Amino acid sequence: MLIKNLPVPSPFAQFRSDRLKSKIIKKIIRQGPLTFAHYMRLALYSRNLGYYSANTQKFGKNGDFVTAPEISSIFSRCLARQCHQVLRNLKGGDILELGAGSGIMAIHILKELQSSQCPPIRYFILEISENLRKFQRKRFREEIPELFSCIVWVNKLPTDFIGIIVGNEVIDSLPVHKFKIQNNSVKEMYVDCIDFEEKILSWKIDDPSSSNLIQQIEHLEINFPNDYESEVNLLLESWIISLANVLKKGIILLIDYGFPQHEYYHPNRSQGTVTCHYQHYSHFNPLILPGIQDITAHVDFTAVAEIAACNQLTVAGFVHQADFLLNCNIVSFISSENSMERYQNTQQLKKLVFPSEMGEFFKAIALTRNYSSTLLGFTRRNQTARLSLKIN
Repeated sequence: MLIKNLPVPSPFAQFRSDRLKSKIIKKIIRQGPLTFAHYMRLALYSRNLGYYSANTQKFGKNGDFVTAPEISSIFSRCLARQCHQVLRNLKGGDILELGAGSGIMAIHILKELQSSQCPPIRYFILEISENLRKFQRKRFREEIPELFSCIVWVNKLPTDFIGIIVGNEVIDSLPVHKFKIQNNSVKEMYVDCIDFEEKILSWKIDDPSSSNLIQQIEHLEINFPNDYESEVNLLLESWIISLANVLKKGIILLIDYGFPQHEYYHPNRSQGTVTCHYQHYSHFNPLILPGIQDITAHVDFTAVAEIAACNQLTVAGFVHQADFLLNCNIVSFISSENSMERYQNTQQLKKLVFPSEMGEFFKAIALTRNYSSTLLGFTRRNQTARLSLKIN
């Protein structure tokens, strides 16, 4: 059943979603109820049917959501300024973008670095979607042919990496496990099917699928009330460790929506943070429209920082997106002799930095190794202390 006011899918989109739902239900019949992490992985990444695997429009006004690089080039140009500082201090290096999406961020970063005469040696892109890879190649050849030769698509993380690893809205798409507190005990929320004929998916509450889930929740040291629901990202540790293992010298810059841990698991946030995006509508039912809507979970930045610190990375900064962009002097990009262009630039800046828009909702965190210089984007209003890190 669709949520009221949610756009009705096209016949083709509905057909594709129904095919994926049938695949999911077959797994439930064979294996029993699925963890939400398993379901989320199928919904987002199933070959040819998952949201990120299918050849469909996802970004921009004709997609399901708009990311900061899609709003304005000035976002990516600010990232380029941070990259410029690091590359200059390292006396050269590479950039690795995790999940380049529409490719627009890479285009604006490379153009800005080229204009400032500080291009990377190589611009690596780790993109799991073959359809997006094809789209990116075509777009780069058309829009930045002079820079195409430095772009390298990779299937795995490059080793002994020196430079900047950047990920914008990447962690939020990692599958998460959902839990619920019942009778003062941790239970897990599974995806089940209550009507195989009508193909209706539903929640089932049962014992946790692994001791790791219980351990992660116990590590939080939070006395959750009964009926409290939230999620834990069990993939986050291995994901951060994989980045730590390849970074020889430089920084990891991650930008996403999320909170420090004490805010993530705030008593008033008792339904968790899992959110779905479909044709620019946001809602909270991930069990409908599998494969044709995005499913995300907010980022626990305390967990990111603790895992990084335990793996020989330095937590160099944590700021609101607004502060990162202002530290990178985003205001300098809005000036123009053309009054209409200046007005448009100003409106775009407001969306990126105003607290009521993306400014405080999104955060930036910097993790470094063998890099001691103060980072441009974190020079003022660094809020690392808010993460309340628990590191032995």
